Amino acid sequence: MRVLTISHSAVVDAWRERERALRRRGLDVELVSATAWDEGGRTVRLEPRPDEPVVGLRTVGTHPALFCFAPRGLWRALGRPHDLLDIQQEPFALVTAEVLVLRAGRRAWDRLRGRAGRRVPYLVSSAQNIFKRYPGPFGALERAVLRRVDGVHVCNAAAASIVRRKGTTGPVRCVPLGVDLTVFTPGEADRPGGTVVGYAGRLVAHKGVDGLVRAVLADERLTLRLAGGGPQDAELRALAAPAGDRITFVGSLSGPDLVEFYRGVDVLAVPSLDTRQQGPSRRPGVRGRRPAQGWVEQFGRVVVEAMACGTPVVASRSGALPDVVGDAGILVPPGDVAALGAALRQVVDDPDLAATLRRRGFDVAARCSWDAVAAQVEDLYHQVLGAAPAPAPPEPLPLPEVVLVAYRSPEMVRTALAPLVGRLPLTVVDNSTMPEIRAVAAAAGAQYLEGRGRGFAAGVNDALAHRQAPGADVLLLNSDAVVTVDDVLALQRALHADPRAALAGSREIEDDGGSPPRDTWPFPSVGRFFLENVGLGRLPARRGRRFVAGGLSLLRADALDDIGGLDERFFLYFEDTDWAYRAHQRGWKAILVDDVVTHHTGGGTTSKDPGRYEVHLHASLEKYYRKHLGSFRWTVARSLGVAGAAARVLVRRGTVSRLRLYLQGPARVEQDRYLENATNT
Repeated sequence: MRVLTISHSAVVDAWRERERALRRRGLDVELVSATAWDEGGRTVRLEPRPDEPVVGLRTVGTHPALFCFAPRGLWRALGRPHDLLDIQQEPFALVTAEVLVLRAGRRAWDRLRGRAGRRVPYLVSSAQNIFKRYPGPFGALERAVLRRVDGVHVCNAAAASIVRRKGTTGPVRCVPLGVDLTVFTPGEADRPGGTVVGYAGRLVAHKGVDGLVRAVLADERLTLRLAGGGPQDAELRALAAPAGDRITFVGSLSGPDLVEFYRGVDVLAVPSLDTRQQGPSRRPGVRGRRPAQGWVEQFGRVVVEAMACGTPVVASRSGALPDVVGDAGILVPPGDVAALGAALRQVVDDPDLAATLRRRGFDVAARCSWDAVAAQVEDLYHQVLGAAPAPAPPEPLPLPEVVLVAYRSPEMVRTALAPLVGRLPLTVVDNSTMPEIRAVAAAAGAQYLEGRGRGFAAGVNDALAHRQAPGADVLLLNSDAVVTVDDVLALQRALHADPRAALAGSREIEDDGGSPPRDTWPFPSVGRFFLENVGLGRLPARRGRRFVAGGLSLLRADALDDIGGLDERFFLYFEDTDWAYRAHQRGWKAILVDDVVTHHTGGGTTSKDPGRYEVHLHASLEKYYRKHLGSFRWTVARSLGVAGAAARVLVRRGTVSRLRLYLQGPARVEQDRYLENATNT
């Protein structure tokens, strides 16, 4: 699909992430934007990335609804082949009329030159969430566009209702403004806590910043940091003067500075107002003038950015803010200074409430990720083109819950959890009951469970019985593995792209430069056991007879409900093989996601006691054989194990322990040596 998108605001590099995400989904998207534009009180110049298909055009005019592009560049862009035209402008905007006039002229020109001149469907966008009648040609332009447009995307529910009331008959899709979850991320796991309130945005009257300043002035426990600029700057500084250094103005921020700002405050305030203007009444039989709404918040991008950084939000119940914030923040009446101050104090005084709001905020941010936005936009494109039915957008997947079963090595546990802190629900099951691991879990904001030394499978089942997010997928993470949140979410997308996939695993690399471990293994069998004993274990197995192994596994929630938890008879090792085989028997399958990489940081705790490792490994293998293949096949495999170990004794030293293990029986040795009075694992 070839798409031509026209958007003056795409001059901002971050706002072009939507088109980049669409290209990652396989769409061919060309972008036309302004060479320079005033964004937030500062001039931003277009700086394309290498090989980025974006064209910058000179603009005439500075108001978003009252400007035009240099027509020659638009004419050329419209002449290049495309299947869909996406005009990211309001239907009443002057530039919308310019694009449509040039589009019609281009079709006429193509027909004169003997070309097909086919009609290309087009879309417009709208954020206007107040029902307004526009004067003169703008009202007529809006009516004409909305009657003929092939689709509209909006950023709030009220705007969708309004464009339908004004005559749109094509599809209307409410798509949130996006946020880059690789940029807006939490900072340290433990915030210092305190009373720092933040505000980010324009310093203008309708943003309600003066009410926020008054709320902070009324409570000496609160401090306030204001990021932004605007015409109300001097007035607000004068109002804040009695607070001294409790209220600071840090100016307009962007990029890393804005991210650090969000991370450095305890709560973000968004005190927007519903402003009103006087306008002539248009109701029949009513004379004179009546108040009419002039502006209400249309989305509130700062809300999602702050939530992605793990910062709780207190916002006014204005415009689209309640839809965006939902139950992930506290809402107060617009302009109510006392209610605003009370809500801010509530967040900073109640750590449990703040933690709940952070967790819910991450879910909101995930729904607004650029990948999620691009998926909805692509669905709208297909609907407009008639290329596919347009079902309602799927409900966003709950974030996976991470389960880590720990045994000693608190530093490894800290390293494994660090990239996920504040982004995903975390549960640590401690099989060593070390105070240091409890402290690591607390610092990461993880649920901590004592594993009571009953083995890895039992630890996982404890976590499943105490799930923080019932119905969510579960990521089993080894303490010696490191993976990013983006890779976890990519793993989840791949898992749910295949309705038969019960488990998704990743490629694995060794951080110490060693040889990478195998990513997939064949299910155990007597034949495979023989090949392993003679050194031919890497020969390929039959398709569909392999399972995915490694430092992490993402288990599908539906599959867990169908298959159940892990078999606790496997004290260590082969519990994942057993689960994968049970899944295979019920028609599920495991997938390996090549694009996701897990970093293996070391040998874990087993490297400290290789003898114990070997006993647990072969004892679990015996249990697997007896459970799935029968005692006879285990007897054959055990004989092969004895023969293989004996042969190795003849050619090299140091393998007598393996021979002794198979002569005595691995499961019996494990029980007598490690499990009889086990208190740790």
